Amino acid sequence: MMGYVWALMSVLLVSGAQVMMKWAMVSLPPVDQTEALMSAFMSVTPGAVALVIGLFAYVFSMGCWYMALRRIALSKAYPLLSLSYVLVWAAAIGLPWLHEPFSVGKLAGVSVIFVGLLLVCMPDKKS
Repeated sequence: MMGYVWALMSVLLVSGAQVMMKWAMVSLPPVDQTEALMSAFMSVTPGAVALVIGLFAYVFSMGCWYMALRRIALSKAYPLLSLSYVLVWAAAIGLPWLHEPFSVGKLAGVSVIFVGLLLVCMPDKKS
């Protein structure tokens, strides 16, 4: 059971990291504007903070993933990563500052992922 907790914490952290990094990339100056980008980091702008938080969330998610893999089979743990696609999609359309459009096609795709995840993670029937 604890392995699933670690796996879900990893999924939540990596999903949060994706959202933070997207927000940082939208709010920070482009890479080719080196001076403006460096200034954004030196003056500790919200975009720079979001980028650093996102990177740390990735690091912590890897630690959680390590702990999950020590406790549950890879064949059960790995499909849980697809839950991050569902969470990131929901956050992207739910958070207004990300300006992501909703579409029925994407909803259908995310629904298929979620149903597949449920099928993979259902307990095996003992015969």
